[in-house]
Amino acid sequence: MQKQPSLLASNLIKLKNLQLTGRLVSEELMLGVHSSKRSGIGIEFEQYRHYEPGDDPKRIDWKLFARTDKHLVRESSTESDRQIRFVLDLSGSMNYSENGVSRLQYAQILLASLAYLGYIQNDQMSLYALKNGSVETLNATGSGASGRQAFQKILVGLEKTVASGEWRLDEERGSKFLELQSKKKEQLIFVSDFLQVDNEWLQMIRSLANPHREIVIFQILGTQEADFSLEGFYRFKDLETGQEVELDAGSVREKFRASLGEYLENLKKELQLPQVQLINVKLTDPIGMVLKAFLTKRKG
Repeated sequence: MQKQPSLLASNLIKLKNLQLTGRLVSEELMLGVHSSKRSGIGIEFEQYRHYEPGDDPKRIDWKLFARTDKHLVRESSTESDRQIRFVLDLSGSMNYSENGVSRLQYAQILLASLAYLGYIQNDQMSLYALKNGSVETLNATGSGASGRQAFQKILVGLEKTVASGEWRLDEERGSKFLELQSKKKEQLIFVSDFLQVDNEWLQMIRSLANPHREIVIFQILGTQEADFSLEGFYRFKDLETGQEVELDAGSVREKFRASLGEYLENLKKELQLPQVQLINVKLTDPIGMVLKAFLTKRKG
């Protein structure tokens, strides 16, 4: 079956299967970014790739060639030297939705896809949540698991996620996460709307940034949320505090757009730190396209 690289989150959500959606999105990227993977000849089979000049012809799966007429090499991944920690914002604002897709659902599929890529590379992976001022471990074993085991545990953790309440990092309760260090190369991947009341997000990123740790931030916003093209009176509800206010959308539109634009531009400037990458995502962006752009940039 030919998979579509431009599958929208709204289509993937209908599958109701994070493992399948993560695989569908990730496998579309394999041929384009396979040279960035650390792969070799191992015991546990991981995947196929196209034969390349210099490969040992003995590694070609000739039975598969008889069925497909393609020269495909059986490949297993070697142990990765990288630790990946996924960090998911579970504050109430992650429940924001447009056209049947919530920010949390989009984030779940994005993280499932990244975890599948980590599984293929045999990276050590763990999943954390930011909720109620603290950092919680969502996958059962915490850090240290790799490959299929880590992938499955992350999927279980993602499927159980519920967004609610406010998020402002409590320094005492969040200190354990800030103190976590890895002897291996480490990558922190945050998924959030990255909207803040004060400077809580920036403070956290600055605390974590160092030359030995790569930080990637996927900031997910809705198209309507950013454009604010509403007309007439609406009752707006803060998804974190529950506070409501009734406003004429047209009378505050320009001020809202200006404030949001200023905030996003300032955020971009403040995060121009070594080893920190901010990726702006819209709920309407195909997840495969988002990941392809991210991986291509890293590879380059």
